[in-house]
Amino acid sequence: MKTSNKLKIFNDPIYGFIRIPNALIFDLIADPYFQRLRRISQMGLSYLVYPGAHHTRFHHALGCMYLMQKSIQVLRFKGVEIYTSEEDGLLCAILLHDIGHGPFSHAMEHSIVEGVSHEFISLQFMQELNERFNGSLTEAISIFTGNHEKKFLNQLVSSQLDMDRLDYLKRDSFYTGVAEGNTNAERLITMLNVVDGSLVIEEKGIYSVEKFLMARRFMYWQVYLHKTAVVAERLLISILKRARFLIEKGETLNSSIPLHYFLTHHIDINNFNGDTLLKFAKLDDIDILAALKDWQYSNDFVLSSLCAMIINRKLLHIKVKKEPISETKFLMQLNKVKAEYNITDEEASYFVFKGELRNKAYDRQHQTINILRKNGKITDVAKLSDHLNLNALSKTVTKYYMCYPKEGV
Repeated sequence: MKTSNKLKIFNDPIYGFIRIPNALIFDLIADPYFQRLRRISQMGLSYLVYPGAHHTRFHHALGCMYLMQKSIQVLRFKGVEIYTSEEDGLLCAILLHDIGHGPFSHAMEHSIVEGVSHEFISLQFMQELNERFNGSLTEAISIFTGNHEKKFLNQLVSSQLDMDRLDYLKRDSFYTGVAEGNTNAERLITMLNVVDGSLVIEEKGIYSVEKFLMARRFMYWQVYLHKTAVVAERLLISILKRARFLIEKGETLNSSIPLHYFLTHHIDINNFNGDTLLKFAKLDDIDILAALKDWQYSNDFVLSSLCAMIINRKLLHIKVKKEPISETKFLMQLNKVKAEYNITDEEASYFVFKGELRNKAYDRQHQTINILRKNGKITDVAKLSDHLNLNALSKTVTKYYMCYPKEGV
């Protein structure tokens, strides 16, 4: 395969110049599978709340790779052995960790495909690329899947304090303008070390870890679970559900060839194969937006109304509470909409619905952030911290919401 290495640096608004370290990374970035990430929004429909949030998965993947380069440098300086093949594996794994995201990122995991996670699809892409690149990604795949004998390599890619989280908090904070989410990624990386094969943070970095966890909590409630962004995402899921329902009834809806395939086929973990992957690789935000622009003129009241809501940003009203929404209030709104538009229960359920928002800033059950103390002992950050909030941050906070039309759909 012909390799070219003309473009050696990217100029990133967060970190400045990002260097492409070798021809393999260059060729992976140049691959159409990876270039597709330029057309996948990092934050779904959050730009309806934060107008600056138009950055893509492409930006994020490059940022993660940059932070991984810094981490490798720091760990080697501290005497941690990372072979060249492992370095390449780490850089490829973090570069491709999000390649399986569908249009508008998370919204599509329950609409385009049924219960197939983006991590699963990322792995399919990596295996496909590995064949094309003559096995060059074998080490990256073993790191990505957590099968590598060096546990800390996987932790750098996927853990409570990985390069993915360090980049997206800093990047999303920058593009939304929400300063509370800004973390000092470089400072945290400088504090990284490895003890008994696992990733740790040196004790002097404890306040940076606390700030990181607090920033994560702020970003979830203020940005990722912002009530308007939640409404928009739910509407998008409902639009695809309605489109599928209408097509099954025999109605014709214009859409791109890849989108039409996923609307007319039930794809789940059992039948997601190589052919599905090729079709999925042709799907991005543009397919969805083009469909929404077209379907807002549909003869179906539900579909046209929902599409117009997103296109014109005239979204449903949302109430968020600490206690579950009472059935009485829910039925009152549902009956009001049914009467006003003379529609069925099933049709009204697209305009009146409820759900839950959950957030846990620090998930100690799955994996802890371990602090290397000056006496050589390893302690979970929540036990060591004098910050009372850290124990609270390891509890799941649940909020309840209900959506319904303002006035006039």
